[in-house]
Amino acid sequence: MARLTEQQIAEALAGLPGWRRHGEALQKTFTFSSFPDGVAFLVRMAFEAEATDHHPDVSIHYRQLTLGYWTHTDGGITSRDVEGARMADRLAAAWQAATS
Repeated sequence: MARLTEQQIAEALAGLPGWRRHGEALQKTFTFSSFPDGVAFLVRMAFEAEATDHHPDVSIHYRQLTLGYWTHTDGGITSRDVEGARMADRLAAAWQAATS
């Protein structure tokens, strides 16, 4: 898969609120009401990531869950990473709606 150009990355980020470029990855930190909520969201997201065979880098710090998407085999950001970020946002919005 081809890496995105700088312009394509900028355009993708314009449509991904809260996401930023972090080196050769797209990254966003989600905050949950509790540690168990963050872990439960991650478990739900893990099944979606597995289904698409594209898995984010994950860091958990108490109630904060940071996701990083980059295509390891291509050494940078591809359209799969943009789709992964969109999927994470959709799941986070559904999670927030269900737990509010």
